[in-house]
Amino acid sequence: MQRRHFLAAAALAAASQARAQAAYPNQPIRWIVPYPAGGGTDALARTIAETMRAGLGQQILVDNRPGASTNIGGDLVAHAKPDGYTVMSADNAILAFNEHLFTKLPFNPDRDFTYIGAIARFPLALVVNPGFEARTLADFIAYAKANPGKLNYASPGNGSPHHLAMELFKNRTGTFITHIPYRGAAPAMQDVMGGQVPCMFLDLAAGLPVIQSGKVRALAIGSARRAPSLPNVPTLAESGVRDAEVYAFQGLLGPAGLPDPILTRLNGELNKALAAPAVQKRLTDFGMEPLPGTPAQFHAMAREEARRWGPVIKQAGVKLD
Repeated sequence: MQRRHFLAAAALAAASQARAQAAYPNQPIRWIVPYPAGGGTDALARTIAETMRAGLGQQILVDNRPGASTNIGGDLVAHAKPDGYTVMSADNAILAFNEHLFTKLPFNPDRDFTYIGAIARFPLALVVNPGFEARTLADFIAYAKANPGKLNYASPGNGSPHHLAMELFKNRTGTFITHIPYRGAAPAMQDVMGGQVPCMFLDLAAGLPVIQSGKVRALAIGSARRAPSLPNVPTLAESGVRDAEVYAFQGLLGPAGLPDPILTRLNGELNKALAAPAVQKRLTDFGMEPLPGTPAQFHAMAREEARRWGPVIKQAGVKLD
């Protein structure tokens, strides 16, 4: 009798869970952004969320949870209920850098998340103040080698993609350039434009307008191919710097254990949003490359980036704790 009751209860629970998944979503979805409101990640999340909302038939509420190099937001999502109602914007920091930058994390980026899908990636460009004497990347490298330790570069902060991009560049070119970290991309970019610091790696999502306006000069871009928005700017590889591809990427995560029907639904709606003409135009305007695909492809890309950047971070001696 007890066994029959147990089996009946288990069957009832399974049926209830199946109905809940079939009805997904039946309440608003919370989209965690681990950065302050108003930045590039926040703007991208709101653009994609608004487009996905129509397909899902529910509101998607963006919740900004900045701090600890995205670890605060990551911890929140890693320990959320895996029901599809908590998702998160994820980038290089949480998926590729932080496991090498921090001695201990409150989550394991490989095991504690469900990888829903990649969103986009955008290359970083090496830019200089317009008054800086180097006109080409070869000139820049020659100047840095002739003036070891006298050339400074700005970044939005320790451990940012911009910081680590320059460390990779230094490694590949044998140059010594001193890091000046700022509290965000905007003040770093302002000081490069003003000439207080001569150079930095700048992501196109934030920097394309100032490059196109001539407020900074782009010497090379870190993508495998030239950016359509900057067709006259050569790649690092074209300029003779090999194995130095640098870009930032964004994707969508959920807690580990997200049921397959919900994962399939979210991935499908994300890919539909990325195919929408208005979204594609917005991404192109910001110099971004849409990355529609499967959860497995997103997971593989993120883990490959973690493997690629580990030795760079170790050699540079960068730690955030």
